[in-house]
Amino acid sequence: MLNPALLDSAKEIADGIVTLRRAIHAEPELGLQTPLTMAKVRGALADLPLEWREGGATSGAVATLKGGKPGADGHARVLLRGDTDALPMPEETGLPFASKFDGRMHACGHDTHTAMLAGAARLLCAHTGELAGEVQFMFQPGEEGYHGARFMLEDGLIDPMPDAAFALHIMPNAPHGAVAGRAGPLMAAADQFEIAIVGRGGHASMPHDTLDPVPAAAELVGALQAMVTRRFNAADAVVVTVSQLQAGTAHNVIADEAVLRGTIRTLSPGNRARVQELMRQLASGIAAAHGLQARVEIMEGFPVTICDPRAVALGQAVTGELVGADKWIGLPAPIMGAEDFSYVLEQVPGAMFFLGVAQEGADWAHCCGIHNNRMMVDETVLPQGAALLAGCALRFLERGFA
Repeated sequence: MLNPALLDSAKEIADGIVTLRRAIHAEPELGLQTPLTMAKVRGALADLPLEWREGGATSGAVATLKGGKPGADGHARVLLRGDTDALPMPEETGLPFASKFDGRMHACGHDTHTAMLAGAARLLCAHTGELAGEVQFMFQPGEEGYHGARFMLEDGLIDPMPDAAFALHIMPNAPHGAVAGRAGPLMAAADQFEIAIVGRGGHASMPHDTLDPVPAAAELVGALQAMVTRRFNAADAVVVTVSQLQAGTAHNVIADEAVLRGTIRTLSPGNRARVQELMRQLASGIAAAHGLQARVEIMEGFPVTICDPRAVALGQAVTGELVGADKWIGLPAPIMGAEDFSYVLEQVPGAMFFLGVAQEGADWAHCCGIHNNRMMVDETVLPQGAALLAGCALRFLERGFA
C-alpha cells in the first residue's frame, strides 16, 4: 500500500505548487527553449538532493533522485515527465497572473504539468529512504509540435533509460479530480501533408489551352475521404483532413498549380505507413488521369501514444488508493490529438493519464477545453496530480508492475 499520508503531504505543499504554476503561467515560453521556466523550476527545487543533467538541442533538463534503499537489482528506475512550453495565442482569462507576453499563453496546461512534477519531486525527496532505485524527473520543452522529447532522448539526457515512465495531462473539461486512461493507443500519431497538383495555367476563358489543376484537386479531396472509409477498418481509426485548398490569384486566371494541405491522424504504426503510401498513389493517379503531375510531401509528427497495460493498471491502483476507485475513468476509445510523450513510450513501458481540473460541481462538459484562450484550471486539484505522479513512482520502485 502507498503511504496513506501522501495526498495529505501534497496538500501541505499546495501553496508552493500553485505559486510555481502561476509564475510559469505569467511568463509563457515557446518551442525548444524555455529558460525562464527552467530557472523557476531550478529555484523552486534548489534545496532538494537532485542531480541535474541538461544541455543539447533544448533547454530541457532531467533531475535524478537516488533512493536510499537498494532495490532487488540495485538499478530500478522510473521516469516522471512534465512539459514546459506554451502556445502562440493570446490569453483572455482575466486572471491576475495572466500572461505578460502578448500572443503567448499556457493554454494546454503545461504550467500545471511542470508545477505538479516539481511537487512530485519534493514529495519523493521526503521519501528518499523508502526508494529502492532512482526517479528521473524530465522537464521537457517543445511539446507543442517541436519534438522536444525526441531531442532530449537523442541528446542522451535520459541515460540510462528508465524501466517505466509516467506523465499527466490536465483536462479542464473533465470532472474535478477524475483520472482517466486506457491501455493501448491513447492518442494518435499526427502528420501533416502538402500535395501540389501541377498543371499549366492560362486564361480562364480558354481552359482547353491549359492544364487546369483545380478539377483534379477537387477530385482528390473526395477521393481521400473515400480512401479512409473504404480502405481502413473503422475500428482502427484514421482521420485525413484537408484543411487548406489554395489555387489562383484572380477570377479569370487558371493557376499553374493547386495546393492541398492538412493533417493525418492514425492509431497504429501500420496504418500510419499505409495511409501515406495510399495518399501518394491517389495523388499521382488522379493527377495523371488529368494529364497533370502531383508533388506529395508528408511531414511526420508525433508517433502514436501507446500505453502499457501494466502501467495503466498501476496508475488505476494508485488513483484508487489516493482518492478512491470511483475517481478512475477507463476511456473507451483513444483521443485523436497527439502527444510527444509518445517518443518516450516507444522505448519504455509506461502510461499517460488525464486529470480533470474543472471546478468541483461545475458543468464540466461545457468548460473551455485545452487550446482555448479562456481556459481555466481549478488549482485545488494540482496537489492530487503531484501525489499521483509520486505514487506511481513509489509503487513501481516498490514492486515493479506486479
